[in-house]
Amino acid sequence: MACRGCCCCGFGHINEDNGRFLLLAILIILYLLCGAAVFSAIEQPKEKEAKDRWQQKLDTFSQKYNLNLSDLRNFLRDYEEANVAGIRVDSLRPRWDFTGALYFVGTVVSTIGFGMTTPATIAGKIFLIFYGLIGCAATILFFNLFLERLITVIAFIMKSFHERQLKRKGGLPPVTRQASGNSEVDSLAGWKPSVYYVMLILCVASIIISCCASAMYSPIEGWGYFDSLYFCFVAFSTIGFGDMVSSQKAKYENQGIYRFGNFIFILMGVCCIYSLFNVISIVIKQCVNWILRKLECRCCQRCQRKLLRPKRNVVMPGNVRIRRNISIETDGVYESETDGRRMSGEMISMKDFLAANKVSLAIMQKQLSETANGCPRQIGSSSRHNGFSGGVGALAIMNNRLAETSVDR
Repeated sequence: MACRGCCCCGFGHINEDNGRFLLLAILIILYLLCGAAVFSAIEQPKEKEAKDRWQQKLDTFSQKYNLNLSDLRNFLRDYEEANVAGIRVDSLRPRWDFTGALYFVGTVVSTIGFGMTTPATIAGKIFLIFYGLIGCAATILFFNLFLERLITVIAFIMKSFHERQLKRKGGLPPVTRQASGNSEVDSLAGWKPSVYYVMLILCVASIIISCCASAMYSPIEGWGYFDSLYFCFVAFSTIGFGDMVSSQKAKYENQGIYRFGNFIFILMGVCCIYSLFNVISIVIKQCVNWILRKLECRCCQRCQRKLLRPKRNVVMPGNVRIRRNISIETDGVYESETDGRRMSGEMISMKDFLAANKVSLAIMQKQLSETANGCPRQIGSSSRHNGFSGGVGALAIMNNRLAETSVDR
């Protein structure tokens, strides 16, 4: 039973879409607060330790070489600016040759944005705005089409497996065998897999791709295996912190094969993780709808008890029938077998009056229209003989009933 019409509950004036949006916003805020608390408790001691260690090294270095501490800090600020431009202490690959620029635009259109390479010129920044606007939209469309094709493939596999089982048992009719090759799209309409089944397949595929990519990154980049898994998730989910970036050294063994494998793993990983996010969002929406239904049921129960609570000097109707609807799309309606009879001390509104007398009003409007057009409803001779006139409105209905009774007699 929905409680949109209840004036005494918090969700009474909020429709379903707004309620879902508000509840999801509250859950996201709580999720952010919990995540901030967890990361602050885990990472803040490490940050303080790193700051103390760096300050100790800075003081030791300035005392050893008799350097002014402020001049040394200014020099380090200059290095930070050079670091943003791509200058490192160790030799790295060029950032803005063709291959480096190709890696950069790949991180732009995939929305990864590692941040290790950024345009420094005004022209480059302006071009990036328009280039990313079209490229990101096209890439998101590609990810959505990838998910649709994946669902189609799963449906085809399920249908083929089912038909193969029927063929083994001999239960597949010949008509079905002929139609299976004619309209493939129509035949797959009833074989759409469950959202949980698709989510399981995407989870398994993402884990396999991440594990294989980590096995490649760990020996070549010199990372630990768990650090490589961390990089895979950050890259595939397009978070792209930029603290760990693959294929940035100047030279690798089998460099061409490694960069091609890096491209393939990132492409497959981003497709799978993006599709997985879409499927998980559907599951989250189902959970939010379930929470809303639970809240509305409890709220309506409180409103129902409040509305049906006996008032002072009020005569309650003998039988009250409540129609319940489990669907969240339908409003709950309280009905009474007294056909619009109000409780003592309550005023009837115009809406309730029209609802209770809509039949009488319709007949009255019809009779008024016939009278105005000069075509009043003909009354039988027996009714004129008995002295009953046609009239208009509720009195006309009563007179007609009396006329019919007198004719029967």
